[in-house]
Amino acid sequence: MRVVIQRVSKASVTVEEQVVGAIDQGLLLLVGITEHDGEEEIQTLAEKVVHLRIFEDEEGKMNKSLLDLGGSILSVSQFTLYGDCRKGRRPSFMAAARPELAQPLYEKFNEQLRYLGVEVQTGIFGAMMDVSLHNDGPVTILLDSNDLIKKKFS
Repeated sequence: MRVVIQRVSKASVTVEEQVVGAIDQGLLLLVGITEHDGEEEIQTLAEKVVHLRIFEDEEGKMNKSLLDLGGSILSVSQFTLYGDCRKGRRPSFMAAARPELAQPLYEKFNEQLRYLGVEVQTGIFGAMMDVSLHNDGPVTILLDSNDLIKKKFS
């Protein structure tokens, strides 16, 4: 699972000229899911996202989390995070989970974020979306579950 985190002063997602999700101060998450993802990845990344100290405190240091701030999340599914550009000029998306696997995991991820106490707005899974954001900082962080979870493969 991969999540691109962007600290925003506001963000929205539009589908067919209608705003379907919008937040003020908080985090825009671009969420990519691969075929090997499951509950462990969801738990680990949701916990990491809401507790990351990437908001400034009174002294201007990144010392506050989204929970400390009381901010919101705009979560957008993004299978292209698993685009492989090593060969040729057209990315391969073979590592991205198929929609029938990815959608329930994406929805569980958003539910876990809500369970952890954060308001979560979303785009529409699989739709063509226009994402608008005012990047704050700018601060952009990439999380990959492979870097956070040491899996044992036999």
